[in-house]
Amino acid sequence: MPSDARLAGQLDPASTVLLTVECQRGVVGPDSALPELAEEARGSGALANVARLVAAAHHAGVQVLHAVAERRPDGRGAGRNARLFRAAERLPVRQTTGSPAVRIADPIPVSADDLVVRRLHGLSPIAGTEVDALLRNFGCRTLVVTGVSANVAIPNAVFDAVNLGYTAVVPADAIAGVPADYTPALVRHTLALVATVTRTDDVLACWREPPGTR
Repeated sequence: MPSDARLAGQLDPASTVLLTVECQRGVVGPDSALPELAEEARGSGALANVARLVAAAHHAGVQVLHAVAERRPDGRGAGRNARLFRAAERLPVRQTTGSPAVRIADPIPVSADDLVVRRLHGLSPIAGTEVDALLRNFGCRTLVVTGVSANVAIPNAVFDAVNLGYTAVVPADAIAGVPADYTPALVRHTLALVATVTRTDDVLACWREPPGTR
């Protein structure tokens, strides 16, 4: 784990953005298209920790971005070049634009200052979307990555953030994937090599106190 001073320096509210990844009803909600993933996100406490982080970000003045994956009803623009995309076409719950499935899931609070970035293609919430330009416009230096899944979108987001020059911070208890033991292995053997790995409580402590006081 990073030192308190180092983490507090990285998480300065003026230059930090919190990203929630695919924390939408059709993915982590009660009527998820991926019930195993939804159960893990909720049962592990990861979704609750995302909600805690978002609430704290609102209080501390940290910008929040919600990255949502969706499809047009006619499927136009969606990829079919991966098994995951083809499987999504057959799921009983579709992440259709404008549907309840693509709304941010409870218990995550959404404020009027939050931005929702929606993508119709690809695996990453950053590459090929508006996220990089928005981060630069916000003066972002550190991106806190939360949500699902540790199998695909979370590592994509971390790698893209690092490749674009941002410092990535990952609260390991605010991400989830399946099976349950895959997430800690990913964190230890992959994400820890490129990101600052921490815990939700440590991030919250930094946002309760001004930088440099810990």
